[in-house]
Amino acid sequence: MIAKRLALLALPLLSACAIHENVKPVDELASREVCIIVNPALFSDGFLPVYEKALQAKGLTVRELPADGKIEDCPVVSTYTANWGWHWATYLSFTRIRIFSNAHLRGEATYDATHGRYSLKKYVRAADKVDELVDQLFPNGAAAVPLRTSGAPAQ
Repeated sequence: MIAKRLALLALPLLSACAIHENVKPVDELASREVCIIVNPALFSDGFLPVYEKALQAKGLTVRELPADGKIEDCPVVSTYTANWGWHWATYLSFTRIRIFSNAHLRGEATYDATHGRYSLKKYVRAADKVDELVDQLFPNGAAAVPLRTSGAPAQ
């Protein structure tokens, strides 16, 4: 009986250590060039170069669009956001990367450590996490993703 009570008391602490990651790999592209809408609201200006390099490593070319760019401005557009937290050190607490093709969402990666207060796993280098997310968005590289240049998404 005491063991059950202790387990129930520990449950909130364990959920406070939760880090969530969800990736829907890119299933098609209209082009091998990705236009990235620059997010000037980020705390770190180092995120974008790391993200661009990760995309290039997957066989994509990259072009930046201004902050007021739209997902309709290029055949393939990416948006991103990232937040940092502080708990004994600065760490990447949240990031979301979205890939649109012909203005339709074709892939998305989210990393959320905002509830990982007591988890040491949150102290990952941001560059390593971005590389990992892009690897999951394009698990076999960009060349393995089917090209679809028409405006209508595949069903």
